[in-house]
Amino acid sequence: MLALIPEELFVIFLVFTRTGAALMVMPGFGEAYVPPRVRLLIALAISVVVTPVVTAQIPGLPATPLALFILLFGEITVGVFLGLIGRIMLVALHTTGTVISFQIGMANAFVFDAATSQQASLPSMFLTVLGVLIIFTANLHHLMLRAVVNSYTLFTPGVMPPIEDFSQFVSRLVADSFILGIQLAGPFMAVGLIFYLGIGLLARLMPQVQIFFIALPMQIMFGILVVALTLSAALMWFLDSFEMSLIGAFSPV
Repeated sequence: MLALIPEELFVIFLVFTRTGAALMVMPGFGEAYVPPRVRLLIALAISVVVTPVVTAQIPGLPATPLALFILLFGEITVGVFLGLIGRIMLVALHTTGTVISFQIGMANAFVFDAATSQQASLPSMFLTVLGVLIIFTANLHHLMLRAVVNSYTLFTPGVMPPIEDFSQFVSRLVADSFILGIQLAGPFMAVGLIFYLGIGLLARLMPQVQIFFIALPMQIMFGILVVALTLSAALMWFLDSFEMSLIGAFSPV
């Protein structure tokens, strides 16, 4: 049965397997508001373009269905790993938004996040959408797609991918993403601490003042002001970290 499949069709299908798995997870391409058919069509178009470049790394058609299954499993694993790099780094902005929402009094201001089809705080959704936008504006999606091509040099099809190395790298990346998210929210944590100290001191000095009526509007006002002052620098920091993560993970050795 496998012998009836043309060699050229098998090569394109194998490239499509890795590319499609990556695009299902990548930021921008893998969002919930992007229809799966659109993602598959983009993956198919990229596969047709990439196939002539990576044909030398593609193994021959397996002799048995079991060997074909193992080959496809390896390609899907590598593809998901490729897409997770950018996805995990994007979570840093979600972490930043969550911390900001607690610091500026918007922890309960939940909205529907079309990217994940879940509820999210308003700052988290704003930063996540803005992060995807600047990734494409800065052409870093080209870097993600180039990583798919470079992966054929690092992870040759037909060779079982290093699952243990993948898990260790993802664990380190999750830690780095969390640290980056906290660092980006650092100014808000500092302003929030000073604000709460000031409100506590005011309550001590003037007990007759209705703190709860004036604290929340001031907290939101100061939070928006800090966002206006630090947003551009925070996004540039995020872009640099995003780019370095991709370059460090997928540069050919």
